[in-house]
Amino acid sequence: MSKDHFEVNKQTWNEKVKVHSKSEMYDLEAFKNGKSSLMSYELAALGDVKGKSLLHLQCHFGQDTMSWSRLGAKCVGVDISDEGIALATALNEELQLDAKFVCCNVLDTSKYVKDAFDIVFTSYGVIGWLPDLKPWGEMIAQRLKPGGTFYMAEFHPIVWMFDYVDEKPVMRYGYMQDEVIYEEYDGTYADQDSKMISKEYGWNHGLSEVINALIKAGLQIDYLNEHDESPYNVLPDLVETKSGNFVTKDMLYPLIFEIKATKL
Repeated sequence: MSKDHFEVNKQTWNEKVKVHSKSEMYDLEAFKNGKSSLMSYELAALGDVKGKSLLHLQCHFGQDTMSWSRLGAKCVGVDISDEGIALATALNEELQLDAKFVCCNVLDTSKYVKDAFDIVFTSYGVIGWLPDLKPWGEMIAQRLKPGGTFYMAEFHPIVWMFDYVDEKPVMRYGYMQDEVIYEEYDGTYADQDSKMISKEYGWNHGLSEVINALIKAGLQIDYLNEHDESPYNVLPDLVETKSGNFVTKDMLYPLIFEIKATKL
């Protein structure tokens, strides 16, 4: 039952917020002092956002939302974690920014957010929390203005075929696996030494499922790009490149994909 899955994930993300906000990876002090949390892919894709309205789906505790806000966008961030939204709201006030934050399941966004936006944005570790992408695509189309842009940067589906709990990653899950995947492990990607126990339900989605969910909702795909380099060092034994991104040693498969689409 997805409702129970979402509830378990929400509790885990509430705990992650407490750990991540103190982690080196999220570097909250640097962020408060003006450092952007946005990465090269999304900055290059969306360009100048000044004066544009932007809806950020699955925003965690809002660093990317507020980074877009600092670039002049009028932003709304949505996340399932009430701890995440509470922290985002507090940070937004502390930094005197004008972003707004809403706590809800991303699939229920249209129940809570009625405005239409120039841009809908989501990134890095987002769609794997959703059992079905059709309502996700429909919600994105509902929240975009005609001619509006949807953009996502996300870990490649091949990445999710592996189990990373043991020292060496083991290929364990289907590329387009319908069955829910349950994992329970110590720590979190931002702090593997944390005492928290991550309990997570997830779903694997192939690229065709992502693309078709958007097309069926009425979006036109502008491009699909796949990249060897990840901006985050969150998988075992990655190697840093000159660009500051990270690659696998053998570079046999992509780590990131990005999609840009337009609402017709």
